[in-house]
Amino acid sequence: MYSPQVIDHHKNPRNVGMIKDADGVGTVGTPASGEMIKFWIRVHCGRIVSASFKAFGCPTVIAAGSVATQLATDTTIEEALKITNRQIDDALGGLPPDKKHYAIDAQNVVQSAINDYISKVTD
Repeated sequence: MYSPQVIDHHKNPRNVGMIKDADGVGTVGTPASGEMIKFWIRVHCGRIVSASFKAFGCPTVIAAGSVATQLATDTTIEEALKITNRQIDDALGGLPPDKKHYAIDAQNVVQSAINDYISKVTD
């Protein structure tokens, strides 16, 4: 059912944990709903220099959060805003139809963290 990429990112998630004093933070889902991803970014000179996450839920949501950190790190804000659920899905080796919404959640949480960052620098 799970691709080797999903299994790898679930068993060995990358960039797990909170970034203290993060420049942007996003959350999608809630523990009560059974699935949640929280995403932190650190930005320097318009580039995401680090990204991390914590996730609660099935192996796919954890893997999607892990891949999202890899795709977002070392990109400009503009580039990171263009990360798509399709890119996340592809990086995970293709998700089953009933799991594709986790790639959408991961895309949304990256955008949420970036929007939080933008709101702080434009105030």
